[in-house]
Amino acid sequence: MITRTVIVHEGPGGLFEAMQVHDSALSGPLPGVMIVPNVLGAKELDFQTAERIAALGYCAFVADIFGQGNRATPADEDPRRFMDALNADRPLLRDRLFASLAQMKALDVVDAARTAATGYCFGGKAVLDLARAGGDVLAVVAFHGLFDPPCYDSAAITARVLVCHGWDDPMATPQDVLALASELSAAGADWQLHAYGNTVHAFSDRSMVNTGRPGVRYDEKADRSSWAAMKNLLKEVFEDGRTHAD
Repeated sequence: MITRTVIVHEGPGGLFEAMQVHDSALSGPLPGVMIVPNVLGAKELDFQTAERIAALGYCAFVADIFGQGNRATPADEDPRRFMDALNADRPLLRDRLFASLAQMKALDVVDAARTAATGYCFGGKAVLDLARAGGDVLAVVAFHGLFDPPCYDSAAITARVLVCHGWDDPMATPQDVLALASELSAAGADWQLHAYGNTVHAFSDRSMVNTGRPGVRYDEKADRSSWAAMKNLLKEVFEDGRTHAD
């Protein structure tokens, strides 16, 4: 039985409302997977993704990095406002990611030694920042993420890094991809890039089938391929417990 539990916790800037999702029929501790949502913040689509991850035998934790009550919808006058605030303060984003990760690791059902983080769009940038900041996770997976580096110096990247990217994504150009590859290589990271041809931004977001927006569209094949790549990496790191640093 997949269960959802609201977790309200303190963090930098106030209270945050996360969601724990796991199969209550499984005895813990389970590997933990933190999910960092896109520009809109935590929503039903993220909880459904968490249920899919929980069905793999993990505990999923939908992180809140905007703060309790700070959610946006596409119809809002400024749906980017919470994201823009963190884009302007990447150290605060880092600190909130660390607070969310610590909260997930503290859950009784989670094996704190076996954790990973996944992120979508802005959340993809966030999990890359988590790796850049030396976050104590075995792996991070960025789905159609943004690649610009933070203003602070990166720590040693010990997490394995998987980047799932639509090659025609206008928000992350081929030049951006090459810059990220150079950055990760220079850091000595264990990284891999899966690029999907004729694929644009938000390819895993099933609410983006008919957006009418150029450069933003769901793609079933890329969604399926990237999910399989994530599953394979999580299975590998959780079964052997090794990171590149080991």
